[in-house]
Amino acid sequence: MTALSVPNPLVSHRTVVRQMASFGAIGAASTLAYVVLYAWLRGAAPAGIANALALVVTAVANTAANRWLTFGIRGGEGLARHHAAGLLALGAALAITSASLVILNAVAPHHGRPTEIAVLVLANAAATVARFLFLRSAVGDRAPTEGRPQRSAGRPSDPHESARPAFATLAQSKRTRG
Repeated sequence: MTALSVPNPLVSHRTVVRQMASFGAIGAASTLAYVVLYAWLRGAAPAGIANALALVVTAVANTAANRWLTFGIRGGEGLARHHAAGLLALGAALAITSASLVILNAVAPHHGRPTEIAVLVLANAAATVARFLFLRSAVGDRAPTEGRPQRSAGRPSDPHESARPAFATLAQSKRTRG
């Protein structure tokens, strides 16, 4: 039995705003962890290697935190797809940050470590937009939204459940009339 559903733009808008705020907070914490890790690794490794290692470590933790806190997904459902999107985001972040290091070395070959870190923080901010888009695309409307309980593995997700009671009778009457 299929019911007519009408999307509620206010619910979806609130959900996206909440997701962006959560994603931003996790991103800020991830960036701080990245900077600390990068600075520590940079003492023993070239910039490119320190950048890649710091990104890999923080990307895995970032994806797990966003699945749970931003998109409200618990358990193994969609885990592989979500981490695959996280890997795509990692690739984008690695490309953006590596390019920023190359450009920095070309423009200011005698830069100091604080300049290098500042450039990488800005590059990571740009990569965060790509990360949000990759993860949101992978999660799609499968994530719980405000006012809706988390779904269990056997229950299909419907982003417009709140509209269902109001239109179920109308849809049923149209089907019975022919």
